[in-house]
Amino acid sequence: MNLEDLYRLLRAGHVQSQGIVDTLAEPLLVLDHSYNVLSGNIAFFDTFQVSKDDTLGQCLFDLGDGQWDIAPLRELLSKVVPQSTAVIGYEVRHDFPGLGLRTMLVSARRMVHPESNSTSMLLLFEDVTDRRQAEAEKDILLAETRHRMRNLLASVRALANQTRTEGRTAADYQRAFLGRFQALMEAQDLVLSGQSGVDFGGIMQDAGKLAGSEGEAFVCHGPFVAVSAHQVLPLKFVVHELTTNALKHGALSAAGGKVRVDWTLAPRSDGGETLLMEWREEGGPRVAPPERPGFGSQLLEFSVKHDLKGTVELLFPPEGFRCSISVPIG
Repeated sequence: MNLEDLYRLLRAGHVQSQGIVDTLAEPLLVLDHSYNVLSGNIAFFDTFQVSKDDTLGQCLFDLGDGQWDIAPLRELLSKVVPQSTAVIGYEVRHDFPGLGLRTMLVSARRMVHPESNSTSMLLLFEDVTDRRQAEAEKDILLAETRHRMRNLLASVRALANQTRTEGRTAADYQRAFLGRFQALMEAQDLVLSGQSGVDFGGIMQDAGKLAGSEGEAFVCHGPFVAVSAHQVLPLKFVVHELTTNALKHGALSAAGGKVRVDWTLAPRSDGGETLLMEWREEGGPRVAPPERPGFGSQLLEFSVKHDLKGTVELLFPPEGFRCSISVPIG
């Protein structure tokens, strides 16, 4: 039952019925023309943890610690009786004694009796604290979703623009782009999994699946390392580029070739830790430094240095490619 329903019921009954108002779950007061409390329901006394003796006969604006003594509310209520207006959903946010910080919607309407010119008004209070909190959380979630979508689309666009086309067929370009796009999607899945930290070992396991030889030609070993959400995508790109390069040009492009990845954590003087990763290839084609860096190596170095604030060293000894990466964690 809302304020309109109660108003109609009281008007039809021609009485101010305490029994009726006590059935309402929402706190309610009946005030005279001077805003003194004539009556209140059980919900009001229970909600605001006050007694009838301390409430009845008192001015609304003197109740409690003066929590309702709000100038705009005074002005609104001053028009209810003389002008027969209504106040609907006036929001009051206050640290109420016994309740804590709550948000209340206050509605008021003049009580009209056919047999008398009543100067009383009904005052209804609705606690919308949880609703407002839910709305605020939804707004935050939508803002975060929009932010993530913008970042995701920007990453996709960068991949499309930067994936090299010179000297490639459309099929080659498609494979390169879709491979990086898949790494991007896997990173998003990890970030949105709800975990407080993503295990770096899981990222390496995905690389083993991409290589198609996890546990055989692709061996990785290291402790559990929880990387933060903002580190997942650049680490996925780094590992993806290393793996695809090994498949196309490195050790995994030849029978008998192997990749071994080891990582560990080293303490830092500031109390944090540093992820140290060593990527070693052997048994593949003879290695020589590239004449010019491709997009893959540029993406790898940019991800480590710019996104991860770390360092990377690429070595090209004839027996097999090497990569050393250092990334601050925590």
